[in-house]
Amino acid sequence: MKPLLTAAILLLGATQAQAQSCGGSFSSFLKGVKSEAVSNGTAAGTVDKFLANARIDQKVLKADRSQGVFKLNFTQFAQRVISASRLSKGKANRKKYNKTLTKVQNTYGVDPAVMLAFWALETDYGAFQGNFNTLNALLTLSHDCRRPELFRPHIFAALELYKRGDFSPTKTTGAWAGEIGMVQMLPGDIITRGVDGDGDGQVSLKTSAPDALMSGANVIAGHGWRANEPWLVEITVPSDLDWSQTGLDKSMTVSEWAARGVKARGDMPNGALQASVLLPQGRKGPAFLALPNFKVYFEWNKSFVYVTTAAYFATRIAGAPRFIEGNPDPSLTDSQMKSLQRKLAARGYDVGKIDGILGARTRAAVQAEQARLGMPADAWPTKQLLQKL
Repeated sequence: MKPLLTAAILLLGATQAQAQSCGGSFSSFLKGVKSEAVSNGTAAGTVDKFLANARIDQKVLKADRSQGVFKLNFTQFAQRVISASRLSKGKANRKKYNKTLTKVQNTYGVDPAVMLAFWALETDYGAFQGNFNTLNALLTLSHDCRRPELFRPHIFAALELYKRGDFSPTKTTGAWAGEIGMVQMLPGDIITRGVDGDGDGQVSLKTSAPDALMSGANVIAGHGWRANEPWLVEITVPSDLDWSQTGLDKSMTVSEWAARGVKARGDMPNGALQASVLLPQGRKGPAFLALPNFKVYFEWNKSFVYVTTAAYFATRIAGAPRFIEGNPDPSLTDSQMKSLQRKLAARGYDVGKIDGILGARTRAAVQAEQARLGMPADAWPTKQLLQKL
C-alpha cells in the first residue's frame, strides 16, 4: 500500500508539516526530527532512545525506485497476483473469520470480500508482512527528497506509538514504505484508525487478523466508503459506444449506461448510482462499471493497475466469474510508453513524471489526442497512436 497523509498530522501537532526539510547530512536531518519532536512535547531523552539506531536503508531506496510491477497492464498484473490458491484461501478465511467480517460489514458497510482481497494482495493473508525496519524505512524516505511530506508525519506517529509501548525502534518491521501488519497500515493510520477487533485490549496488526481486518475497514470507511454499495461490476459494451465518454473522469447513471447498451455480466447495480465505464486496456479488452466506492480504492493505493486488480479480486472472492480478456491491442513497451509521454508533454499535456507508467494523467492525454486525431478515444495507447504523434 502506498503511504498517505492521515489525520495523524493534526493529532500529533505537526505544525511544520507544510515545510519539512529533507536531504543534507543524515545527522543534521535527525537533529531536525529531534527538535520537532521536542517542540511537540516529547522529552529529549525519549527521542534520543527512539533514534539511537537510526540509519539510512539503501534497500528501501532501491525498492522505492523499482516499482516496475506497476508497468504491467491490468491483465498481466491480475494474472500474476490472483491465483487459485489466493482465491481458495480467501474463501476459507471468509468462513474462518466470519464473525469478524460480519462485524466489519455491520460496523463500516465494507463488504467482507473487499477486506479479504486487500489482505491477500498486501501480505498473502498475513504470511509475508515485510522485514524492513519500520523506523529506518520512514526516516530514509523522509530524508529522501522525492516524497518527504508523505512519510515524515509518520515518524512522529511511530514515536507516539513508542511512548505507548506499541512500537520498537529496533524490532518493529514491515514493508519498505513503513507499513505494518497484515493489511499494511502506516503508524499514523494505526493511531487514528486502529481497532481492537478481538477484544484483548490491544491493537495488534501483525498477529491478530480481527484487529487487522477491523482496522483496515475503519481506514476505508474514513475515506468515504458508501456503506453496502458495490464498487466494480464487469460489463459488456456495444461496439458503437461513444468511447470518449469512458474513463474515471466521466460518469452518468447506471440507467443511462444501460440505455446505451451497457450490460452487466451479473446483476446490474441500482440504476440511480453514478458510474464510469472503465476500460483498463481499451475498447477491445476487459470492461467494468466503476461505482462511487471504486474511487475510495485510490485512497489506499495510487496505482491504477493495483486499484483495478484489488477491486476486481474482491468481486471474484464475492463470486463473480473470471473477466473476459477480449483481444486488446498490445501494450507499449517501456521505451515506447516513455516516448509517448514525452510527445504528449511536448504538446502541452501534464502527464507527470516520464516514467513509462500509464497513470490517470497519461490516460487523459491519450484520450484527448485520440479524439483530436479521429481515433477511437478509449484512452488505451497503441503503436498507431505513437506513430501518428
